[in-house]
Amino acid sequence: MYIPYILFALFYLFVINTMTNTLCVTKEIPDEKQPKIFRTVNVLITILITTSFVRIYLV
Repeated sequence: MYIPYILFALFYLFVINTMTNTLCVTKEIPDEKQPKIFRTVNVLITILITTSFVRIYLV
């Protein structure tokens, strides 16, 4: 029951990281700032995925 959601979450995180990489390349963001951007985006998306999981399966 949880497997489809976990697969969806991994796919969603991969897509968001791809889009973030495209943003960094397009906007020519310096290499020093890119890890901070990726970390911030990944933490926010992980929070979103976790809260969605809790809302769907545990409430």
